[in-house]
Amino acid sequence: MTTSALIIGGGIAGPVTAMAMQRAGLDPVVYEAHDHGAEGVGAFLTLATNGLEGLHLLDLDHRVADIGMATRRMRIVSGTGKPLAEFDNGGLTSFGTPSRTLRRADLYRTLRDEALRRGVRIEYGKQLEDARIDGDRVRAEFADGTSAEGDLLVGADGLRSRTRAILDPQAPDPRYLGLLNTGGFATGLSLDGEPGAAHFVFGTRCFFGYLIHPGGDVWWFANPGRRVEPTAAELASITPEQQRTELIDLFSGDAGPALQIIDATDSIIRSWSTYDLPTVPTWRNERMVIIGDAAHATSPSSGQGASMAIEDAIVLARCLRDSPDITVALAAYETARRARVERIVAQGKRNGSGKAPGPVGRVIRDLTLPTIMRMVGRRDSLRWMYDYRIEW
Repeated sequence: MTTSALIIGGGIAGPVTAMAMQRAGLDPVVYEAHDHGAEGVGAFLTLATNGLEGLHLLDLDHRVADIGMATRRMRIVSGTGKPLAEFDNGGLTSFGTPSRTLRRADLYRTLRDEALRRGVRIEYGKQLEDARIDGDRVRAEFADGTSAEGDLLVGADGLRSRTRAILDPQAPDPRYLGLLNTGGFATGLSLDGEPGAAHFVFGTRCFFGYLIHPGGDVWWFANPGRRVEPTAAELASITPEQQRTELIDLFSGDAGPALQIIDATDSIIRSWSTYDLPTVPTWRNERMVIIGDAAHATSPSSGQGASMAIEDAIVLARCLRDSPDITVALAAYETARRARVERIVAQGKRNGSGKAPGPVGRVIRDLTLPTIMRMVGRRDSLRWMYDYRIEW
């Protein structure tokens, strides 16, 4: 009998998990809390070379090859314009492609559409309320009063995972990192620079990053500091005009094109808070498991969030394929993944630690950054992250 899997969450991790499980001979169904897809939601992200290797194993890499832009290089400068570092962004995959930056909505749509094309069932409006093990089955209860049963349940339900809370009511909350995220897509500019290269500016009062798309648009983000975590209501109360005014003020004394890019952006994405999950003690029980951000959310500064979810999906599917005992398979998945992902979460925290220092910290940061960046820029220093390959 084919093993059935209930996958909770239809974002990026959910469809990839479903397709990996199909490849492993399982029967997956994706349950998404919202009553529609995520078209148009979010800003952009980078799929690192290790994430692209995962997509390649599932014959998905060609699906993303024509969206977004190749991101071969990183260039880092100070707020005064002083060059700090320049290095490869993860090198190349085994099939010769560099990391790739994509709009999140485009990546989501591409993966969802391919999952549907491969016969994956996706049900919308299915917000998980509870789940319990009943003998050799697991039963999921949804907010609309319906339920579903399967051989196992996979929580791919993100930072605020309901599955994580069901597995462990004492599970840690996400850790606020003292930064907001915002950004947008600027048009009508003609900036010098290599298309696709990631330009990062450690500004005097705020961190700024931008990439020039081959088509001419500029994709950008900024990380205003907030020492006290804002509430959702406080974030929602910030008007577009207030957000733009704050960004102009934060970058007013810095070298570089930040002010020009902000001015050329019609609609700035509403700010959201940055979090990570350093250690989640409980990832699984006999028939339930969490993956991706539900298990180990990492700061965007790591550039690894989507790639970690892809790796998780494939390793989990492989473990389920190789063991007829689901409990044993879930234990093998955790053993294979925990040390790596927690190391990457720690790396992301370090990457973001210099983005919003105080006046004294800013002086220390600017003095030490060139040395730190030279160390980070050495290819061998991050080989463990980018050169990871899954044996299928």
